[in-house]
Formats: sequence, structure tokens, C-alpha cells
Amino acid sequence: MPKAAIYAVAEAVNFRRQHFGKTYIWGQDGKPAAGQEFSDWKQWLAWEIERRELEGAGKTVPPGVDGVLVCTLDAMHVEIMLAIAPLNIHVLCEKPLATSLAACMSILRAFSRNPQEKIFSVGHVLRYSPHNQLLRKLLLMDRVIGDILSVEHTEPVGWWHFAHSYTRGPWRRATDNKDGSLLTKSCHDIDFLLWLLSQAPDGADKEISAHLPKTISSTGALNQFKRSRKPKQASEATNCLACPYERQCQYSAVKIYDDARLAVGHTHWLNHVVHDIEDTLQLSGVDAARRSLYANLEQDYTKGVTPDEEIAKRPWYGRCVYESDNDVCDDQVVTIKWDEDNQSPLYRPGKLATLHMVANTEKECERRGIIYGSHGELSYNGKTIRYFDFVQGQETVIETPDAPEFEQKIKSHGGGDRGLATAFVSAVEAVERKGIEAEEAQRQFVGCTLEDAVRAHAVVFAAEEARRDEKVIQWKTWWETKRLQCEIESQAV
Repeated sequence: MPKAAIYAVAEAVNFRRQHFGKTYIWGQDGKPAAGQEFSDWKQWLAWEIERRELEGAGKTVPPGVDGVLVCTLDAMHVEIMLAIAPLNIHVLCEKPLATSLAACMSILRAFSRNPQEKIFSVGHVLRYSPHNQLLRKLLLMDRVIGDILSVEHTEPVGWWHFAHSYTRGPWRRATDNKDGSLLTKSCHDIDFLLWLLSQAPDGADKEISAHLPKTISSTGALNQFKRSRKPKQASEATNCLACPYERQCQYSAVKIYDDARLAVGHTHWLNHVVHDIEDTLQLSGVDAARRSLYANLEQDYTKGVTPDEEIAKRPWYGRCVYESDNDVCDDQVVTIKWDEDNQSPLYRPGKLATLHMVANTEKECERRGIIYGSHGELSYNGKTIRYFDFVQGQETVIETPDAPEFEQKIKSHGGGDRGLATAFVSAVEAVERKGIEAEEAQRQFVGCTLEDAVRAHAVVFAAEEARRDEKVIQWKTWWETKRLQCEIESQAV
């Protein structure tokens, strides 16, 4: 297991910054050293630039960092990435990389160097879970069902989770380009499908290009979380704390945040609502924590009176889910088609894949799917992989190891979060400590290039365009046109 030390944190919310620093950097009783605590990323950037200038002048300065993890809200990524690109350091950026194709392409241009000098990773965590690593091996290396012909992949968001994040929370509104929950919630599901169906098997000649799609289409809608679905018993209430139907409603903020969490000592997710609720609970007790929680939940706005910019800039966790300002799909299907490729050294058949992202599910983010092959059928659900061999008439069932208990509690993508971090640190360690070329370390540990990651985002943007315009995207033409358009726009700036 590679080892890395977290050296500094830049975070606007003081409680979060202090909690993180005490937990991972300077200790519960310690104090941050110079260069370890910043109130925002720009403050750190200015400090790092000055540190490098002083170091270049022969001054004694604190150590620099090998890499940066960008974990801010999605819309902030592009500004941060373009600002830190000149530092030429290793980067792990949360998904999505950016909220528009033009922004993704600008990041690609900013970080592309020949030869590659540093590691660049994106938070496409599904590639890195033990379950999915085994799944890919069984399909592509062991070929337990022969050639892959068709995939049905489902992302069950979870009925309350969608209400929390995509109806009341930060991801409830589409981007300026009208891209929605497919980008913010399921771009790593698209990457997962491309990882299985486009990327060559491990050990294949690195010159073998990806098997790119022929067409992309999508349909989706906002079907559940809208005013026409509001129960009549809720009358004109816009906030759960003032709603006569609250006790009967499955989306009641009181039920979700108090009854199912605070009242039973389960504080994960509550710190989204009240940043310091865990400290309040520990220091002042459950009654004080409940008062703090309800003070947040009762906050509301009036449509047509409260300025829209005030409404948009924050979550409203007590807001009625049928009266919110959300506009992203709660049900969407993407269909990707590949033509047969018999020109490549690796024969690759034609195939179809569907991704179904759906909000109202019992399971929460526990992906499941069925894969149909030339010689068998395979199903998976994040814990169990089952495949049936048509030739032998034999079923095989494999139970993948459970993630550690603390990872299960925080829904760590089946160990994918740990796998992503381990891959990034391993790659950086290989470059900085073992003398391995960055391009080789990127291939060996991260498993994809920045261009691969951007292309996966492009498939998402293509699917969203297909949904909005009710059309079928011809991938090759679309991608060539968009790349040229982004290049022309970048030169005009």
C-alpha cells in the first residue's frame, strides 16, 4: 500500500477546514504550520507561487506539495484547474471534470504536455472498486461469456438521495447548457461502460485505439419531483415544517434528517445540512443539535419575491420536493451503439449498451446490470457476480469481498473511493520516488489518460444533446465537429 501525507487544506467553511486539519494534518492538539491552512484555493495558489519564487532566490521555505486534489463544487473546477496548470503538479480532480465540453477541452489543452510529466486523474471511481476490477477481468481477459454483445446497466440513485442532492441540494439545477443529472450523477457510469466496451483489455498493445461508438441517443424527463405530483393534502405548503401532510410524506425532511438520522445517532449526511452538527451533538447534546437542524430546515423562500440568485446559490433541505426549483431529469436512459470492428488487431463485435439512471429506487447507488455475450450471460450488483456458460451449461457465482465497515457506512462506491486514491498515490509515488515515466505510471496505475476521461465526458454531453433535441448523435462526426469548434473558440479568446 503506497503512503502519502496530506500537507495542506484550502476550504472556505471554517468548521470543515478545522475539522479536516485536526483529523488529517496538524492533529487534535496541534496548530497548522505555515502553508497548511487556507480559506480558499486562491490564497493557497498565491502562497505557493510566492514560495517558489523565494525558493528560486535561495531562501529557506516550507516544502511544496507533489499533488493537489480538487474537491470543490463542479462549476469551480475549470477556474481552479486552469490556474494551477502552470504549477506542473500531479492532479486528482473530482468528477465531473467541468460542466461544459468547452471547459473540459480547455483543461485538456492546459495539462497536455509532450512528453507527459505529471499524473492527471479524474474521480471516475467505478473503475477502481474491487468488484468492478474483477468484473472487467472476467469479461475482457478471461472472456467468461465470450464476446460482449449487449449491456444493461442501471444506476439506482435512491428515492431519498435524489431528493437530498438533486431536488433540494446543490445539483438540482441544470447547467447553463442545460446538462443535468446525467453529468453530475452518472458521468462515471458512462465512463464505466466505455472502460468495459471501448478500452482495450489490460496487457493489449498500447497502440490499439479505443473502440469508439457509432451512435448515441437518450431520453429522459423530470417525472416525480414537480408540482403536478404534489399530494393535495399538502395544500399550499412549501416547507416540510409547516406542512399538514408531513407525517405521511416519504420525502419529509423531518423524517429523512431527524427520524432516520439524528434521532438514531446517524450523523452522516446531516453535516450537509448543518456543517458542525457532529460537534454540537458531542458537546451540547441531541436537543441542541436538533434545534440547529430545524433552524436550517425551516429556512424557505418565496417564488417571485426572493431573488433567483439567492435561491440558486444554496441548498434548501427543508423545501417541499414538489415546490423546489429543480429542473434535472429524475429518470433517463442512454443508448450507445458500436459497429463491428474487424480491422483492429483485436476483433471487436458490434454491441449495444444502455444506462438507466432512475431516482425512485429502494437501493441507493448500488449499481446493477446484465451483460449478454456470445457464449454466456453475466449479472452483477456490486457485491455478487454471476455468469452462466452456454457451452458448459454451468453457473458460476462469485461473492466479492465487502469494503471495510466505515466505507460501507459512507457509501464509498464499493471500495472505489479507496481504489481511486490508491491508484493516484501509487502513480505519483512511481514518478517521484521510483523514476518511472509519467506516461507509464499513468497507464499502469490510473488506467486511463486525461484524453480518455475527457472523451467519456464528451459522451455525456452528446447524450444530453440527444435528449434535449430528441435526435440520434453520430459520434464520429459529432466529436470531430465539437473538437474543432472548441479549438476555434479557444483561439478567439
